[in-house]
Amino acid sequence: MNALVHVVDDDPDVLTALGRCLKADGLDVSLSASPEQFLTRYDPTLAGCVVLDLNMPGMDGLAVQRLLAAFGEPPSLIFVSATADVPSCASAMRAGALDFLTKPVDAAVLLAAVRHGIDVDADARVRRSGEHLAAQCYSALTPRERQVLPHIIGGRLNKQIAADLGISLKTAKVHRSRIMQKFGVRSVAALVRQAERAHVACAAF
Repeated sequence: MNALVHVVDDDPDVLTALGRCLKADGLDVSLSASPEQFLTRYDPTLAGCVVLDLNMPGMDGLAVQRLLAAFGEPPSLIFVSATADVPSCASAMRAGALDFLTKPVDAAVLLAAVRHGIDVDADARVRRSGEHLAAQCYSALTPRERQVLPHIIGGRLNKQIAADLGISLKTAKVHRSRIMQKFGVRSVAALVRQAERAHVACAAF
């Protein structure tokens, strides 16, 4: 499925206009007339971004942003507003919003912001997928292999690792080989990248 762009605005004319603009550019769009309606439709597993009105009755855009943050990995979020509310804009950007557009929104500006939001979301999903895979590889290591890994990515030789951990040179070589196999890599450089994705730090010497 292509990236899905959610548009949330309580003004039906604005909602329709934004949706028409995005659809004309070939994007898949879901229109919601209220935050509550949007939240019932939103699926965090689907790629895309959210175009969100700042000022709405009841739950405003900043409240929606806080709820989306509860997903752990919030979507790319683009705010739109009829007023240049500097404090709200600053709050939204500090909380991770990608952009803040003023109504009436220029079509080219909207499309550029949405395309950027989709790209950012795609990059984040690739990064999270790589981190998840690396974490799975790390979880497959034995306790001793988890001790050895920080030494390998720290650039230690097998004989140095053996001395550091009080194991034989042969055992150090076996651990290195098994760690490389479990991470599916053939070089220390590749192992370092995988370890970084798994949030494993090199040992301090």
